[in-house]
Amino acid sequence: MEEQAIQDIYPEDYAWCYGCGRLNEYGLQLKTVWDGEQTVTTYTPRKEHTAIPGFVYGGLLASLIDCHGTGSASMVLHKKNGYVIGDGAEPPRFVTASLHVDFMKPTPHGTPLKAIGMVEEIHPKKFKIMTEVYADKICCAKAEVVAVVMPETFT
Repeated sequence: MEEQAIQDIYPEDYAWCYGCGRLNEYGLQLKTVWDGEQTVTTYTPRKEHTAIPGFVYGGLLASLIDCHGTGSASMVLHKKNGYVIGDGAEPPRFVTASLHVDFMKPTPHGTPLKAIGMVEEIHPKKFKIMTEVYADKICCAKAEVVAVVMPETFT
């Protein structure tokens, strides 16, 4: 797997997201990397991410999937534009247009979570990311994120 995450090279102005912002000390600081043609984000839930004792809060899974999706879209467009993570080029930023999550099984607490994504371009500035989240070998959630290039009005 690639060592540096796409979130590591987001400009400081865009590095504050609760889910993936490296500068948000209270956030999750999720990081998305390449693993072959797939994208991967791993995260170990903290105690405060408990739904009921022994299980992870579903909103955490949604946050993981959301930031994994936008990070994955950024990685794909960055690569399509001829760049690699860490070459000094600023990656495009994405926002979520839609998020659909199906919870497949209860997610056990105390186990690292692994989001694995496949990205499909559906428009030059819009991508669909299909993601599965695993706790060990248990598929806990399947999701679809539609991510769009961040509008200029956000800056």
